[in-house]
Amino acid sequence: MSTIKQGEEFLNKSLKFKNTSERIEASREVKSLILGINEIYKTNKDQKLMDLMKDLTVVKQKIEKRLKGRPLTS
Repeated sequence: MSTIKQGEEFLNKSLKFKNTSERIEASREVKSLILGINEIYKTNKDQKLMDLMKDLTVVKQKIEKRLKGRPLTS
């Protein structure tokens, strides 16, 4: 159950990443948390776990959006 606690703690901590390497690390951490929670969800089918995965996915998408930046216009 430590994966679930880690996921909740990640959602509660400040999501300010100063440089690209911190964003990459955060993105990888969130991905591993989502996959870990998904393995637990496969056995339990608990709706709280699904909601936690959805919240973490939103955070991951925001981080990755920031990593990719704006497209160049010509």
